[in-house]
Amino acid sequence: MKRAAKIGIAGTCTALVVLGGIGAYNVVQAMSSGTAQNGETKAARGFDPKAVSSEPPSDAKAVALARAFLDSWTKQQLGEAASRTDASATAASALRGYADGLHLKSLAFRQVTSAGPSAVTPGATKVTFDVTAQVAGGTWTYASAVAVRQSTNGQLAVHWNNSVLYPGMGDDQALTAGKLPADATPAKVVASDGRTDLARFSSLHDIVATIRKNATPTGGSPGTGVAVVDASGEGVKALKVFTEGKAAVIKTTIDASLQAVAENAVTDAHLQGKPAGTVALDWRTGHILALAHTGADGDIAINGIKSPGSAMKIVTSAALFDQADLTPNSPAPCTDSLTANSQVFHNDSGVTANPSATIAQSFTVSCNTGFIKDGFHYLVQDGDASALHDEAVNVFGMGSWSIGGGVATTDPSIPPDVQGGDQAAQFIGQGKVTATPLFLASVAATVRGVGFRQPVILPGQHQDTAPRPISARTAGYLQSMMRTVATSGTAAPRLSGLAGVGAKTGTAEEGDHTNGWLTAYDSDIAVAALVEGGSSGVDSAGYVVRHLLTGA
Repeated sequence: MKRAAKIGIAGTCTALVVLGGIGAYNVVQAMSSGTAQNGETKAARGFDPKAVSSEPPSDAKAVALARAFLDSWTKQQLGEAASRTDASATAASALRGYADGLHLKSLAFRQVTSAGPSAVTPGATKVTFDVTAQVAGGTWTYASAVAVRQSTNGQLAVHWNNSVLYPGMGDDQALTAGKLPADATPAKVVASDGRTDLARFSSLHDIVATIRKNATPTGGSPGTGVAVVDASGEGVKALKVFTEGKAAVIKTTIDASLQAVAENAVTDAHLQGKPAGTVALDWRTGHILALAHTGADGDIAINGIKSPGSAMKIVTSAALFDQADLTPNSPAPCTDSLTANSQVFHNDSGVTANPSATIAQSFTVSCNTGFIKDGFHYLVQDGDASALHDEAVNVFGMGSWSIGGGVATTDPSIPPDVQGGDQAAQFIGQGKVTATPLFLASVAATVRGVGFRQPVILPGQHQDTAPRPISARTAGYLQSMMRTVATSGTAAPRLSGLAGVGAKTGTAEEGDHTNGWLTAYDSDIAVAALVEGGSSGVDSAGYVVRHLLTGA
């Protein structure tokens, strides 16, 4: 786009309606009459800018001066118009830029009226008016105003500032008419269908703004109209559209239908208004299909960093299978309590002790003591408790992800150097272990897809890989156990009867309350949800996950 002429902006208002072309003589006159012989900016006839009265001029005088200024501007007598301001050289240049940038054909002012003392310019009277400009492409109308001041000698002048040509224009901005700059209209951030504007979803407002700022749009064609451009000619804002263009788009991985379901899911009545967050992934690709949240603490779907509770037993089980060569049938005695490193651990209420339980059985009922006993016995060697961290990093891809478009996410954490009771607590997702719904959805996706695929929100975005693929053996064991959790275990009240679903619940203590977690997959997606203050995973996050898996 050809750069518009730079406009110095003024604060002015006046009336009278006369149509006229822009003559070369008037442009020259505008420039020559606005500067004194010594190069200093001239003020209006007799107006002393160093001795401005604190008393606003009368309404009648202000309107008369504004009308005279606008009448000269209408007739394109730009030097004459500029001479009625308190900065004639600046005004003359700005008025010429206005005409050039808009390819002005004619100009008219109506409804020139005093609005009383200015609230912006001390000691001035505000005069309002309507502008009608015939510009390249059509007719543009808008409301404007000027402030009229008087000096102590009684002489009046239009106060020139950055709002005379168009209200609110900034320094070094200009007006252009004709083909709109491509960046004057913000690109649309759309769903994977290429059509649905994601700005319609409340959970995605901040994400859409971030992606629009950082990602490169494609396609689109400019319309025609009037726009504000910056000093480099880049579009700032479209002010008037004569013909619609086609907005450029930034395509994401979001599934519009599933996003609508997620938005409703986090407001399920069973949650009683508690903050909730959920993420759904395509486990085949790592594409983020839906992302929704409530609450005042930001986007807890990707930044709600909390202890995940028993949902972490997926990773603990994988570590036991991979690093200790155990199987789902290996013993994991479920006792009422267990002491590890001088800290006593208990099970959640409702878990029945079973001293002969296996890993699969303790996983199904979410027995804490069985996993602490096995984890502490097999995975903590000579005080080194880094095995769980290693499994999460090497197999499940835990790390610092970039999902694309500049969207920030909070990294999960399983410290490799925990001490004391935290060495045992980590195996049940407590202590210093933290996660987000995004990470736990990825954990479920890794199990179902038999491999880690880093979550992304932009197609084609770089995806980190895990150092070591999950083995088919370990994935098979986990799929079997997670299926049992969904059909007859802790997730069954919400998920039983759903075909091909595997799941794991989690309830984590935090201060004086608990948080509810549930992660699951089916034949198409992997999902995780967090409900802050949820009494248990199944009775809070379970409702959210069910919505996503059923699409209702």
